[in-house]
Amino acid sequence: MIRRLLIANRGEIARRIMRTCRQMGVESVAIYSDVDAGAAHVKDADFAEPVGPAPASQSYLNIANVLDAAKRSGADAIHPGYGFLSENAGFADACAQAGLIFVGPPADVIRRMGSKTASRATMIDAGVPVVPGATPASQSSADIAAAARDVGFPILLKAAGGGGGKGMRVVRAEADLEDAIAAASSEAERAFGNGALYVERLIERGRHIEVQLMGDTHGHIVHLFERDCTLQRRHQKVIEEAPAPTLSPGVRERITAAGVAAGRAVGYVNAGTVEFLLEGAGDDARFYFLEMNTRLQVEHPVTELVTGLDLVSVQLRVASGEPLPFTQSDIRATGHAMECRVYAEDARTLLPQAGRILLYREPVTDGVRVDAGVVAGQTVTVHYDPLLAKVIAHGATRAEAIERLHRALGEYDILGLRHNISFLRALLDRREVQSSDVYTRFIEDHLAELQEGPGAATTETAAAMAAYVAGRASEPAGLENQGADEDIERDPWALLGTVAW
Repeated sequence: MIRRLLIANRGEIARRIMRTCRQMGVESVAIYSDVDAGAAHVKDADFAEPVGPAPASQSYLNIANVLDAAKRSGADAIHPGYGFLSENAGFADACAQAGLIFVGPPADVIRRMGSKTASRATMIDAGVPVVPGATPASQSSADIAAAARDVGFPILLKAAGGGGGKGMRVVRAEADLEDAIAAASSEAERAFGNGALYVERLIERGRHIEVQLMGDTHGHIVHLFERDCTLQRRHQKVIEEAPAPTLSPGVRERITAAGVAAGRAVGYVNAGTVEFLLEGAGDDARFYFLEMNTRLQVEHPVTELVTGLDLVSVQLRVASGEPLPFTQSDIRATGHAMECRVYAEDARTLLPQAGRILLYREPVTDGVRVDAGVVAGQTVTVHYDPLLAKVIAHGATRAEAIERLHRALGEYDILGLRHNISFLRALLDRREVQSSDVYTRFIEDHLAELQEGPGAATTETAAAMAAYVAGRASEPAGLENQGADEDIERDPWALLGTVAW
C-alpha cells in the first residue's frame, strides 16, 4: 500500500485527497508556491514542501521542482489531482523514472487520449460513435476551411492537444472562419503548447453526458454510471448532477457500455471519464464521443454520493496494485446528487476576484457536503483558478437535491471578496433547470437574466459587513496583537445586534 503520498496540486482537491489519506492511514505531503505558504491545504498536510514562486509555470507546473519535493519528503507516490500536471504524459513518465507511483493511468494512455485527433481515431476503431468532424490535411487556413466546408456550417473549431474549453470557437459562417482560426489556435498554443485545430459539426442543443470509469492493473474495468454536466459557461462546467435526469434506461445502458468500450480500447487503469454529447431525447437520442479525461474529475463527488464509494480510496488501492474491490454488478446508484462550483468572481460580470476572506462559514444542512479549498483569513490571489469550494447535495429525488443545494447556498457566508453564490441560486431557481429542459449553451443564452443588477447586494449583508468593521473598531486596544485567527473569526452576523445605527 502507498505509505506517503505527495499531492501535486493545491486548494480543494488537495484537501479532499488528504481527507481520504487520513482515513486510510496514508501520510500526505503538500506542495506550495511562495504565495500559498499559509494556504489551507498546506496546514492540512502531514508534511509540506515548497516548489517555487507564485506563477504556476515556476511552481505547480514545474516537473523538476515537484519531483525534488517528492524526493525531499520521502514520498513513494504522487497524486496529480485535476488540472496542472494531471494530464501531462511527460510528468507520468518522469514519476516512473524517479521510482514514484503515479496515481493515474499509464503515460502512453494519457498521451494517446490527450490528442483529440488520435482519440477520435481510436474511438472509431473501437466502434464508439464520434461527433461528425474532420481533421484538416494541414494547419493552414485553407485546409482548415476545406475541412469546415466538408463538415458543413455551423462548426466547432477545437484544439487537437487539450480540452477544458480552451482553443474552442463556434463558427457559423465561412466569413467568420479566419478570425476564429487565429483566436482558437493562439489560445490552444498558450494553454497546451500546441496550436493545432480540428473541426466538428456543431450540435446546437446538445447535452453533456459523461461516464465515470475505474480500471485496475488486473484487466478489470467498470463504469460508475453517468453524470450530466450540461450547465456550462464558456465550456466550463457550472452545475453537475448524477444520474443524468433525461436518459432513458436504454440510452443509459448504451452510453455506459460505450464508456467501458472506450476504456478497454486503450487499456485504461485508475479513474477516468469518457465525455459524450447527447442529441435528441428518449430512446431515439444519439450520443457522440467528445473526449476522455485521464484523471479524477472536479465533479466526482456526485458519483460518490449516489454510489457510496470513495473514488480517491479506490484510486490509491488500484495504484498500489490491488484489484478493484467490486464488480460491475456490485455497483448501485441511489437517489440523486447535484454539485455547484463556488467561485471568487463578481456575480454581475462573472470576472475573477482576488482578496482576503474576512468571514468564511459553510452551510450545515442535511444531505449536503462541502469540499472547500479555503478558510477564513486566507487570501485568494490572481495566480490560480478562483474556485473556492464545491457544494454537493444528495436527496432521495432530484427535486430534493435541488432544494437542499439551494438552501445550502443561502446559508453560505463569505465576506471579504465577491463570489458567484447569487448567480448559482438564480440558476437553480430557473424553471428550465428544475425541469431539466436545458442544453449546453443555456447559460450563455440566458446570461443577462441570471446576472445580478447593480446594487443587488442585500441590506443584511451590507449591515453585517458594517457591523464587522464597527465591532473591530470598538475593540479594546491591543486586539490586533492577539493573532489573525482570533480577529478573523469574529462573527459579523452576531455583531448585528451590538452596533448602534
